[in-house]
Formats: sequence, C-alpha cells, structure tokens
Amino acid sequence: MNLPDILFLYKYNYWANKKILAASAGVTQEQFTAPASFPFGGLRGTLVHLVDAERIWRVLFETRIVTEDQDLVATDFPTFESLEQKFREEEGLMRAYLARLSDEDMDSHLHYTASSGIQRDRIIWHCHVHLVNHGTQHRSEAAAILTDLGRSPGELDFTVFLNENKP
Repeated sequence: MNLPDILFLYKYNYWANKKILAASAGVTQEQFTAPASFPFGGLRGTLVHLVDAERIWRVLFETRIVTEDQDLVATDFPTFESLEQKFREEEGLMRAYLARLSDEDMDSHLHYTASSGIQRDRIIWHCHVHLVNHGTQHRSEAAAILTDLGRSPGELDFTVFLNENKP
C-alpha cells in the first residue's frame, strides 16, 4: 500500500471523527459523563479511548516506544470541549507525522515490545490500516450511544465518505 492510500484512509478517519464530535457537541454534561455498558463506558470513555489509541500508535510510530502505561484518563477531560481539543491536537500531531513519510516507509517494519512483553514485528502500513479500523469500531460504539441520546451522527460508512470526497 502506498502513502497516498494511507493518507486517504486517514482523511476518512478524520471525517468520521468530526461527525462523531459534531454529534457529541450536542449532548448535555450529564449525558457526556454518564456510564454505559460499552467496553470503555459511556460516551466520554469511548471517545477518550478513541483518541488515546491514536496517540499511543503515533508515539509508537515516532519513537518505537509503547506508552500504554500512560493511558489518557476520562476524568482528565471534565467537559466535551476539553476532549474535543485533545482530538484536534492529536489530529495535528498525526498529520505532521504522516507528512514526513514516504512510500518506502509504508513497507518498512515496526519492531517493538508490547506492554505484555511480547516482541512484535509489524509492517507500517498494516499498523495504519489497523488504527483506522480500530477507530471505526469505537466510533460505532459512540454512534450507538449518541443515537440512544437522540443525537445520531448519521452515516459513517466509507462509501458515504467517498460520495462526499472524491479521491
């Protein structure tokens, strides 16, 4: 996979994030912090996990160091606005990282030790596809929460993105 393909996937990723964040902006403070039965709790916990995964992978790409022991904590984001700022910050940092890459980088290997102690050897473009796919899963959880709150983000499918964003 070449760099333009990866950049296009990230364009989708950030388009979908913006739809989730736009819908989330309309919830009350109580709804934002309310618990739910999803793996990372309610809306805030799910969104924190989403942005934290992007942060963890970006730091790993840049430094080859796993920082899962430094996870973001939901309570560090008392308001939606504070978390939305973290999304903007992390998107900017990831875009800056991606701007430094080449096609050759996509086929290179990422060697690291997972937090479990297991040695990993991953092809870089596989990691980027994983990260965008991971976001799709947790955005769908956030979308379900938002829909239950009467704030559906609308269609998040890749094909809808394609209709709105010609490659």
